[in-house]
Amino acid sequence: MPNVWTLNHVFATRADAHPERIMLVSGGRTWTYGQVQARATALAAALAELGIGMGDRIAINLPNWPEWIITLLAASRLGATIVPVNPQLNYHELKYQLRHAEVSVAVTAERFRETDYLQLFEDLIAELPDLQYVVTVGEEELWYDDRIFQFEDLVSSGEGRPVPVALDLRDDTTLTMIYTSGTMGKPKGVCLSHRSLVETAVRSFEAIEIEPADRVLVAVPLFAVFGFGVAVGTLAAGATIVLQETFSAAEAVELIAREKISLLPGVPTMYQLLMREPTFDPSRFRHLRSGVIAGNSASPDMVRRVRKWCDVQIAYGLTETGPTVAITRFTDPEEKRASTVGRPIPGVEVRAVDFRTGALHGPEAVGEIAVRGFNVMQGYARMPGETARSFTPEGFFLTGDLGIIDEEGYLRVVGRSKETIIRGGYQIYPREVEDQLRAHPGVDDVSVIGIPHEVLGELVCACIVPVEGAVITGRELKEFARDTMADYKVPDLVRFFDAFPMTGTGKVKRRELERMVALDASALRLETST
Repeated sequence: MPNVWTLNHVFATRADAHPERIMLVSGGRTWTYGQVQARATALAAALAELGIGMGDRIAINLPNWPEWIITLLAASRLGATIVPVNPQLNYHELKYQLRHAEVSVAVTAERFRETDYLQLFEDLIAELPDLQYVVTVGEEELWYDDRIFQFEDLVSSGEGRPVPVALDLRDDTTLTMIYTSGTMGKPKGVCLSHRSLVETAVRSFEAIEIEPADRVLVAVPLFAVFGFGVAVGTLAAGATIVLQETFSAAEAVELIAREKISLLPGVPTMYQLLMREPTFDPSRFRHLRSGVIAGNSASPDMVRRVRKWCDVQIAYGLTETGPTVAITRFTDPEEKRASTVGRPIPGVEVRAVDFRTGALHGPEAVGEIAVRGFNVMQGYARMPGETARSFTPEGFFLTGDLGIIDEEGYLRVVGRSKETIIRGGYQIYPREVEDQLRAHPGVDDVSVIGIPHEVLGELVCACIVPVEGAVITGRELKEFARDTMADYKVPDLVRFFDAFPMTGTGKVKRRELERMVALDASALRLETST
């Protein structure tokens, strides 16, 4: 049937078969599949009454709250496209993404941490002509505005109303537009179909042999494709999603024990922080049997330590590949489970491409990892040129990563051809940070590099050549950065140079900079401890 991989079809199949099964756990409260289905249906009806339907874009600016899942399912029912938003974005980054995606509705927290999103979105709705409605999650009394609704009021208004049938909803309908930074540091909207997300999630979770009785801790952020896929894979299996608002190692230890978590997906940083947490005690994790490590490279030594208390699988993927490309399995030889990211999921082809000729390599040759299959994105929103450059003539997506596929089909990732920094699972492109720091009047030149770190994977180090005579400090530059970019992009380290090492063609020797900063070990320890 044409819509077998639509999220609406997959979820409805589970909810209709077992409405009494627990689907969501959050903040000590639980919701069954039937209850979630009822709330998502009511929200879909209310949104339809406002004129939202097939192809409209709905942004979600929330931490890992139940309303995130309910909004996703309501959008799926209408054939709308979800635009996940990182709540850490600053005003200008958020405005850019909402405008670029032509978002019609934004579902946002009223307040979260130190940010007043009510005020922020009051400003945005006046500046963005496509933004018709704002739906707020919280308990504050709202001022009168016929375009701003509270989430619970909207759900209540939709109860008992019919939901229009999205006749054109198909596997290849765009389910989400997820923003990721490009090779030059500019945001790109990655368009993924229902099939790209849903079937990829199902095939990925088959590798950890998920069952309806499993309880999955979703501590990775839902706005990232990894967290998004984990949630979809869990509900597709009819299992239980246990949400952690934002990751905290101490809280995660308690959740794993108290909620009888059996599957634990996460980035390497999460596992490192868990094992360093003073309350960490694997003997309390009696139900924990497996999980997935993805989002960054994990060292074989770290994987061995984790597998002593949780028999995890290792996965490789990108936002553009929905995200999983390859994953290890329980049946793989131990050497392969330790040194590779497994084999491609069913229906996905992986090849290595020669950088000089563009030819597809055979086995055992190092090349750029290229992927073809149902999981690959439809393209970058409003960027046909960038989309075309990302594919080979044979239709393989070029990942920018270096890898080797062995004779048995196992993939080993050996490096990155792009200059991406991955800090705690977040992708950061140096050019993006450099462009912001250059705006400081005391900065003459800047080069941003990644420095290895055993917990976060990499630290962001800003190498600065100051303007002659300028008096400038690292602390001052960090404060300047916090005003202009998301927190996770703010440099962890600032190092000052009289001049950068350059190539004959006038390019900064980034690798030499990395070695110079790495040698400054005492300063590195001092900086990271404060």
